[in-house]
Order: sequence, then structure tokens, then C-alpha cells
Amino acid sequence: MNTRTYFLFAAVASFGVAGCSVGPDYQRPAVDQPKTWDGAPSQPDWPGLTWWHDFHAAELDRLMNAAHDGNSDLAIAVARLKQADAQAVIAGAPLLPQVDAGASGERVRQQPSYKTGSKLYSASLSASYEFDFWGALRDQAEAARLTAAASAFDRETAELTLQSAVANSYFSLLSLNERIRLAEDNLKAAESVLGAFQARLEVGTASALDVAQQENVVATQRAVLPPLIEQQRQGRDALAVLLGQAPEGTSAPDGELRAVRLPAVAAGLPSGLLQRRPDVQSAESKLQAANRNVKASVAALFPSITLTAQGGGASSSLSDLFKPAGAFYTLIGGVAQPIFRGGALEGGQLLAEGQYDEQVATYRKAVVSAFADVEDALAAVEQEGRREEADKIVVQTAQRAYDIAQAQLYSGTVDILTVLNTQRSLFQAEDELAQARLSHAQAVVGLFKALGGGWQSPEES
Repeated sequence: MNTRTYFLFAAVASFGVAGCSVGPDYQRPAVDQPKTWDGAPSQPDWPGLTWWHDFHAAELDRLMNAAHDGNSDLAIAVARLKQADAQAVIAGAPLLPQVDAGASGERVRQQPSYKTGSKLYSASLSASYEFDFWGALRDQAEAARLTAAASAFDRETAELTLQSAVANSYFSLLSLNERIRLAEDNLKAAESVLGAFQARLEVGTASALDVAQQENVVATQRAVLPPLIEQQRQGRDALAVLLGQAPEGTSAPDGELRAVRLPAVAAGLPSGLLQRRPDVQSAESKLQAANRNVKASVAALFPSITLTAQGGGASSSLSDLFKPAGAFYTLIGGVAQPIFRGGALEGGQLLAEGQYDEQVATYRKAVVSAFADVEDALAAVEQEGRREEADKIVVQTAQRAYDIAQAQLYSGTVDILTVLNTQRSLFQAEDELAQARLSHAQAVVGLFKALGGGWQSPEES
């Protein structure tokens, strides 16, 4: 092609790039948003990106790092993001001219008896371009880009879900450590009381029934241990899965939950929640992609304009291949208007519109669920905190009653039923307090998750 042809091709291509766009433009669906939280006053601050540091547990920090590096679900999300990015590149390729180069050499003999034949050498460069006058190609490329953005948000959602699961698993194991220790201490206490009754039986101040009833308490307390140990092993295995490790190489964390300080969680202004939840951002990106697909389906009903150009040289001598005498070029423009496709184009538009309507409903559900999650989590933190404080008082009163009963037991001034009742009340109260402490900790983790952790959309960072 000569210089004038190149300029013509570039000018028409530029005109195609600057073409119009058809179909409905995107508008964010209106969804009612609360002005403040019911469960707590709104604050300008939000949790930090490494929100689990607020628990001041070094072991939890180590587990979070291990899960980030080894979790399989997170690796799957990363692989899906890679695929979506590649699809976006593929979808954007038609916006640019397609250029190919070719070369050939040919030798022809007319008859087998001929010793010589004709030769032909050629080399060419061809380019084709579809003008995106109606914006169909741009809309398709933008839809793929938005789908890739949704995959990126899904990856952030997967990591936030992983972080909360690791924290809950860690706290559950600490709680089991505490409950097992309590069960063992209570078993020793019950055995001590049993020894006292057996001593009284020998001197005739207690009956065989008293001893049998205390033996029942000992047996009952001993039966508490196996299910707790089983839960501990299952919890360790679940944690190993989260870390992407073999259970045999994963040990349960040491310590007890009562040693962990639960942080206060700042619930930011409700208006900022939608930018702090990657799942909501993903839903909106998918909605925007669906809108672009609707626009592309409308553009498919309009004419398509293409330009094909080819230039090169041909010669019977390889040395003369690139001389002016053998130069050639072609320039072809075409317009095609769909007339009858059996309803395929109209059906494609209806399909795109239906998919858009589905994404509108999905987005609204994600927004409403996000606000509900925060309200539920705020209520859970408040009520589980109250429950823990109430259970602490229950344990204190039960411990005082048990101490009095035990002292009177050794002095011989209390009956067996009083001792049995105070034992059972104390053992149950201590176990319920450990469970309440776990529920409170997991409620705090749930609030961190409901607020989006410390994540924020790129627009806000």
C-alpha cells in the first residue's frame, strides 16, 4: 500500500473508534440505605485491613499468613481471576486491526518432459478492520473487563471469608482447650468429693447411696471429656484444611480463649458500607457488564462496516521481489446489514435484557443483605457480650456455693443432695461461660466480616 492508502485506512479506523453507542446507558439501581445503625452509633472510622491484629494474638497472625499462602479456595479464586483477565484481553482484540504477513514460492511444470518451469515468489501484508460505529465491540470488551473486575472482587470476598473462618476456627480451638481443662479440673474435684464420701462411709457417717450418687457424678463428668477431645481433633483438621496443610502436620493452638482480649469494632457510616463490601462491588460489576451486553445486543441489529487491505510484491525472480515493478495492493470496503437471522438477534437481545434484570435483583439483594449482616452482627456482639457478663456472675455465685458446700462436707454439716447440686451447677456454669465467651468472640469476628474487614474499593483507597 502507498502512503495515501495508509492514511485512508487510519482515518476510517479512527472514525470507527469514535463511533456512537446504542442501547440503554447504565444507572445504579436505587436501594434504600439506612442513615445510622440500630445496634450502635455510626462512626467515621472503619476496621483496618489487618483487622485480626486487634486481638493481639501472635498465633492468629501466623495462621492468617499461612492461610493466605496455602488455602485452596483462595488459589481457585486467583486462577479464576487470571482466566477473567485473559478473557478481557481476548474481548478487546477486535477493537484493533488484524494484521497478517505471508510469503510463498511456487514452481510449475506443464509437462513431465519439460526440464524447466515457471517460478513465482510473493510476499504480502494484509490488514482487516471492523469499524465499531455502533459501539458493539467496545461494549463487549467493556463487559469482559467488568466481568474480570467482578472476579477480582470475588477473590477479595474469598479472602475475607477465609480470614473470618481462620479466626473462628482458632477461637473455637482455644475454647475447646478451656472446656477440656475445665472438664478435667471438675473431674478431679468430683473424685475428691467421692473420696470424702468413701471416707465417711468407712466411719459410718455416710451411706452407700451417698457414695453411689457421687460415683454417678464422677462418671458423668468423665463422659464429658471424649466428645470435647473429638471436637478438638476435628477442629484441628478443619483448621488444617483452611491452611492447605495435612492434618497430621498441624497442631492445635495452645492457650485458652479467656486470655484473648476482644477489641471494640468501629462501625462506620452506613453510606460507606457499599464501598467496603467486595461482594457488593462484585454484584455491581456484574450488573454493569450485563448492561454492556444489552448495548452490544442492540448494536448487533445495525449494519457492520469492514475494511480489508492487502499489499506486497510478486516476481518470478526472488531478487526482484521487492522492486516497484512487482508491487500490488488491494483495498476493499464492505457494509452488511442483517436482514433475516431467524430471530437470533432479537432473541439475543431478549436474553441480554433478561440477564440484566437478573443482575439488578442480585445487586439489590446483595445491598440489602449487606446492611442486614451489619445489623445482625451488631446485635450479636451486644447480646453475646451481655450473655458472657451474666455467665461470669453465674459462675461466681456457683463457685461460692460450691466452696461453702465443700467446707460443710468435710465438717459433716451438709447433706449429699446439697453437695451434688452445687457441683452440677458449678460444672455446668463454667462450661456455659466458656461457650458464651466463644460466641462473643465469633460475634466480633462476624462484625468484622459484615463490615468488609478492612477492605475498601480502589475508588476509596
